[in-house]
Amino acid sequence: MFYGAIMLTGANLLLRLVGMGFQVYLSSRTGAAGIGLLQLVLAVTGLFFTLGSAGIRTCSMYLTAEELGRKRLQGVRAVLTGCSRYSLVCSAAMGILLWHFAPLLSVRWIGDLAAAPSLRLYALSLPVRCMEGVLTGFFTAANRIRALVAVQFLEQGCAIAVTSLLLARWAGTDAGRSCLAVTAGSCGAAVLSLLALAMLCRGKASSAGKVRQRPPYGRIFPIALPLAVADGLRSGLGAVEHLIIPKRLSLFAGTVNALADYGVIHGMVFPVLMFPAAILFSLSELLVPELSRCAAVGSRERVRYLARRSLRLALLFGLAAGGVLFAGAEALGELLFHEPMAGTYLRLYAPFVPMLYLDAVVDAMCKGLGQQKASARYNVLTTFLDVAFLWLLLPRFGLAGYYFSFAVTHLVNFALSLRRLTIASGTRPAWSDALRASLCAVFACAVTALLPPWAGLPGILLPGSFCLVLLCLTWGLLRVVSGEDLMWLKKLAVGRR
Repeated sequence: MFYGAIMLTGANLLLRLVGMGFQVYLSSRTGAAGIGLLQLVLAVTGLFFTLGSAGIRTCSMYLTAEELGRKRLQGVRAVLTGCSRYSLVCSAAMGILLWHFAPLLSVRWIGDLAAAPSLRLYALSLPVRCMEGVLTGFFTAANRIRALVAVQFLEQGCAIAVTSLLLARWAGTDAGRSCLAVTAGSCGAAVLSLLALAMLCRGKASSAGKVRQRPPYGRIFPIALPLAVADGLRSGLGAVEHLIIPKRLSLFAGTVNALADYGVIHGMVFPVLMFPAAILFSLSELLVPELSRCAAVGSRERVRYLARRSLRLALLFGLAAGGVLFAGAEALGELLFHEPMAGTYLRLYAPFVPMLYLDAVVDAMCKGLGQQKASARYNVLTTFLDVAFLWLLLPRFGLAGYYFSFAVTHLVNFALSLRRLTIASGTRPAWSDALRASLCAVFACAVTALLPPWAGLPGILLPGSFCLVLLCLTWGLLRVVSGEDLMWLKKLAVGRR
């Protein structure tokens, strides 16, 4: 798991870095309002993707891991066949609906008819994207990380090349054409990625079992359908959340350009805020099949060990990343986007980084232990609360109301998910260590805030490095990071060599 996570981490960091650079390029061409329109288009297409995939990626990963954990290689092909058929039916139905209602959604939901061609182009590619999810789940469960990383690089490169060409030769600064260029690049990359995965999967799936079995729909439906309903509700509420933010925010007396404010937070701040999370997302990706295999063979001790280690790593990394982002927020926002408010909002949301990163790992472990229904319930509940808060608070308090809603709903979701993990895994968080680590992070950020500001790259590197060094020193003094942790890392390196 460690070396698979390292490989995925390197790939995800590079891909996220390229993606964030491309986001900066888009913002320079279309402005904050254009980025806001693109985010609204992505909210609608994300909803239909969730409905079309209908929980099949997690189902494919979970069932494949079960078959491999129990050494039933002949069942892998049956799982893939059943998941593929299920995915094609659901995604084709959602693609037809999106194609038909694209003009209506553009006018009534997004507020701009120029978004309709982007929605219709996405509708054509929806079955391809959902089938890609099935194969990605298989490759992750089978621990074929190198092949998956190679395909991810191929997909990202294709998307950026096609989009850049269309932006330079055709779209110009028009927001509608820019959205269509991004969608076209993404669709072409999805087709190429599916072809590559299918070619790599063909030999592996055929050798996984020589005896043909009927697809296990009796196991697919109980996992995929509840996830489909819960994810669909959550994604629908999430799309409503994204779509009502500019509308309700425009009712606040202090708002000048609601779409631009929305674009700054969701198109500039949040991508930077979640960029370091690529490391933990790689770990989360591998925890789902690993915990599924452990649960299938009854290895409770390893489940508890993985839960304890993962929680500890996620907390320490989240505190370090949050501290660095807090220290260099102003210079980072100005350097990347030349937008003063981006740095202000980045510093405002940086304290949530440890909780957000921990929640991603906790959610992955819950799914690996078969708690998909509980996780889906929590996500639906908190998203519903978020929509209700935004509807009530944005017209009265503006972005302050959004900040309050974000804090409350994410804290509730994290608390519920952590409680479910402790029940499912039989482990309890080390609260005293977490408190000491958090106090050290608060102290390091407070001292760093007293430093004089710098502009440009030194304004990011100097305070960020100072905060990180101070944090590591205080962790060592208070024994948050012990000799046992260092020996564990040393054993990993020595064992690999």
